[in-house]
Amino acid sequence: MRVIARKTLRDFWTRHADAEQPLKAWYQEAVTSTWLTPNDIIQRYHSADIIPGNRVVFNIKNNDYRLIVKIHYNTRTVYVRFVGTHREYDKVDAKTI
Repeated sequence: MRVIARKTLRDFWTRHADAEQPLKAWYQEAVTSTWLTPNDIIQRYHSADIIPGNRVVFNIKNNDYRLIVKIHYNTRTVYVRFVGTHREYDKVDAKTI
């Protein structure tokens, strides 16, 4: 998969150093994966939430942080839409961000 906006991840782990390794691991796994359907994601990430608009919510660092991505399965592109704490996550609409 092609992941757009690695800078968003890097900016986040600059502010939250404990998220750096988990986000790097997620990124590395994403770029080496081929997700053709939401089921491909659920098979690997059992706690991921598939939501409308081709969005997926991943739990990062044992659910300390949330990552929302929008996936274009046909072009194998993952767009990072949001990464944040639970408090920050509660303030966004995951379906439209």
